[in-house]
Amino acid sequence: MELWYTEKQTPSHGITSKIKRTLHHEQTEFQKLDIIETEQFGKMMVLDGMVMTTDEDEFVYHEMITHIAMNTHPNPKHVLVVGGGDGGAIREILRYSSVEKAVLAEIDGKVIEAAQNYFPQIAGGLSDPRVEIQVTDGIRHIAENKNKYDVILVDSTEPVGPAVGLFQKSFYEGIKEALKEDGIMVAQTESPWFNRDLIRRVFRDISATFPITRLYTASIPTYPSGLWSFTIGSKKYDPLEVDESQLQSFDTRYYHPGLHKSVFQLPVFVQELLTDKGE
Repeated sequence: MELWYTEKQTPSHGITSKIKRTLHHEQTEFQKLDIIETEQFGKMMVLDGMVMTTDEDEFVYHEMITHIAMNTHPNPKHVLVVGGGDGGAIREILRYSSVEKAVLAEIDGKVIEAAQNYFPQIAGGLSDPRVEIQVTDGIRHIAENKNKYDVILVDSTEPVGPAVGLFQKSFYEGIKEALKEDGIMVAQTESPWFNRDLIRRVFRDISATFPITRLYTASIPTYPSGLWSFTIGSKKYDPLEVDESQLQSFDTRYYHPGLHKSVFQLPVFVQELLTDKGE
């Protein structure tokens, strides 16, 4: 008998993947956590029925949430990841020799444990001496740390359950205070196909908080619609004004310096979300 996993990405659309076996299942304090092995994408982490990461395409998300901001800031020393318990963003941050400390603020310690057990190629950086893991509410951590970070990455799940507060204007205002005077933030902001209202609202809120706000996209096949967006807010440095010849290059699989500015060239229907006043 064939076994298939289906994620209902909207009430009327989903994706399905043939699975070999279930490797792990538990109900944590915050969410249902599953690790399944699929035919197409290898191992897959699923939280509350939503795909978070897979062996095959994780590099796209983790590189793109990280390198745009890290390569825009001239000297990122102290970096915070809110959420991101799989450790992928931390792995990418540690590529930068300037980084002195990378803090992971993940509310669900069970996600960290599962990533370390089943996705060592993603979570391996969590054992680096520059990394500090805090199993805590990211909103609380932001509120308790002012003028501390050069870069903050909001690597959240979809805006349900414990992640709802990570999509609020008050949270972005707190991030601004937690950043140093030239700090940069990036948040994952969902699909331009399925989450247009959220993108409109978040872009408006971050624009009201930071003098420089940009939206960019990447192709991630296991995320809803395959087209994913990220929103960057910066106090000083514009990712479109960097000197591409001075950008750091790494052994990455999606991001590279020549891609840095091009991801801000948006399809017309996505551009319209940033000026549309609809709710």
